[in-house]
Amino acid sequence: MLANQMQGRCVLRQQRCGTTVGLVAPLRSSARPSMLTPRNPRGLLKRAPASTASGAAAADDGSNSKPEAPVPAPAAQPVVVAEVAQAAAAPAAPQYSPDFIRRRLFVFFGIVIGYSSYYLTRNSLTYTAPVMVADPSLHMDITQIGAMTSIFPIAYGMSKFVSGVLGARFSPTVLLAGGLMATAAVNIAFGFGTSLAWFCFFWALNGTLQGVGGPCCARILTTWFASNERGTYWGMWNIAHNLGGFAAPLVAGGFAKAMGWKWGMWAPGVIGIAVGLLVLMACRDKPEDVGHPPVEPVSEAAAGGHGSSASKPKADIWGSLVKHVLKNPYIWGMALTYFFIYVVRQGVTSWFVFYLIKEKGIEDAAQAAVRVSGLELGGLVGSLVAGRLSDGLIAGAKGKGGNVGKRVTVVMWYTVGIAAALLSFQALPASVPAALQWANVFMIGFFLYGPQMLIGLCGAELVGPDSVGASEGFLGWIAYLGAANAGIPLSIIVKEYGWNAYFATLVGACALALLLLSPMTRLRSYVQREAARKERLAKAE
Repeated sequence: MLANQMQGRCVLRQQRCGTTVGLVAPLRSSARPSMLTPRNPRGLLKRAPASTASGAAAADDGSNSKPEAPVPAPAAQPVVVAEVAQAAAAPAAPQYSPDFIRRRLFVFFGIVIGYSSYYLTRNSLTYTAPVMVADPSLHMDITQIGAMTSIFPIAYGMSKFVSGVLGARFSPTVLLAGGLMATAAVNIAFGFGTSLAWFCFFWALNGTLQGVGGPCCARILTTWFASNERGTYWGMWNIAHNLGGFAAPLVAGGFAKAMGWKWGMWAPGVIGIAVGLLVLMACRDKPEDVGHPPVEPVSEAAAGGHGSSASKPKADIWGSLVKHVLKNPYIWGMALTYFFIYVVRQGVTSWFVFYLIKEKGIEDAAQAAVRVSGLELGGLVGSLVAGRLSDGLIAGAKGKGGNVGKRVTVVMWYTVGIAAALLSFQALPASVPAALQWANVFMIGFFLYGPQMLIGLCGAELVGPDSVGASEGFLGWIAYLGAANAGIPLSIIVKEYGWNAYFATLVGACALALLLLSPMTRLRSYVQREAARKERLAKAE
């Protein structure tokens, strides 16, 4: 009896430390397998040493000791169930096999390069347009280019919403690669046109297809990366915006200048098709598709529910959108926060050059552009740091509090930084060195892109795996409504009330974002809520 009890305590101690997962099943009275048990030898979680497993089996059957009264199951079972529930709720670092790590790196590389290429086919017209205007055979001017570029954001904002909702029914890998190749084909078709109607049609079609990329990457990220590491990798994926933005002028502008405007569109198209094929080979929707168990047990439960997928009908698309996204007040809070963050982001990118010329006495647009060029670089660094900071807060909490709330806290810190950096930029006198203004803009980008990245991650973690695309699409749609309001409304404010009113509006947008975020600092993720629900059910049993 003493040997059995000591062995039982040893198994429980190993369970707390996360070193054995498959040993919980022999202690259960239920025949249902544990959700934490690895499915195969290549699984995410490392198995216990053979000696430990054999020792547990020997203690269980008692073949090496004299017969004794068995330990009553009802006394031991609640302890084990509580241990499993506690392990599921705590964000302990999972033990990944080398094979899984290699496979996941391929997937991550695929979505970074894939989404970067979306920016290549999205920004191609921006750097090809000057060559088109200079081509006498097209008879085009800046007004006609403006008509094309005005159509794009309207189509793109709606596309993010619709593709995020409908995309839940399809493979995110296929949609990510297929959408990229479709936008690449649109770029190639654009290059064969000669009329404004042709150009407007295909550029509107490009905007409609561009919205597929972001929600698909969000779905893949949430299935391959656990909660306590997702912020870091989400931040690293977010640099795809900067990589694509950096490559677009080199590829589209370079080819347009060297070989004519048609190649400014064809070259991004050819690259997009090649990268789309690479994404199809490198990416998979979830670890289970290549023989690995899910990174979080709740993800598996969400996929299968309380019964098999065959016995449980799938919810309709509209019902899932309404129930998990539109009826979630916190998703609306995140969306409205995104609205104000994008007002600031688009307000900075659209008007800073004009502000430096009109108010700070910069001689021309080229010099002003150099002074604001630190925005994207600061955004790259800020995204990486924000993701790492939020993961650090979650790890330091050791399962206490809400994971989403920890990320919201970082967003609030960054939003205060945005307001401070904006006021500093306004206060700098015109005579300061260009390097100081550049550094100030760098800090604006640093603080601005952190919330832009983390709010999307918060929205993904608030809902179940099947609703991630819908959540990201809805957030993206509201965000681009904010970006649209940074155009004409801000131009009217500047024209009627001056640049002081412009900065007051941007700082006011930061204040409204902080107000919306303040009730959400203790929000729990979907994984945490599911783990708590299972623990309550286990205790009730």
